[in-house]
Amino acid sequence: MEIKFIEDTKYKVIFDIKGTSHTLANSLKKELWNDEDVKVAAYNVEHPLIGIPRVIVETSAGKKDARTAVLDAIDRLKKKNKDLASKFNKAL
Repeated sequence: MEIKFIEDTKYKVIFDIKGTSHTLANSLKKELWNDEDVKVAAYNVEHPLIGIPRVIVETSAGKKDARTAVLDAIDRLKKKNKDLASKFNKAL
């Protein structure tokens, strides 16, 4: 997986996630919406044959910066995945 920043300001980041699909980008987008400081969380794939998701995140000015919002969302997703794996293993 490779991250390429297209735009990187304090309250807005746009980046491509090469080597992944809709699954990761959509999960990240949905988790970002759980943050009250996030104003915009979206992604798109310009061309289906290339399939590189471009993620757009914008936070409220004067609040949390956009990079921190993304990192916080990633941490929450990691915790959710760990909890799911634990519950799955217990069910086995």
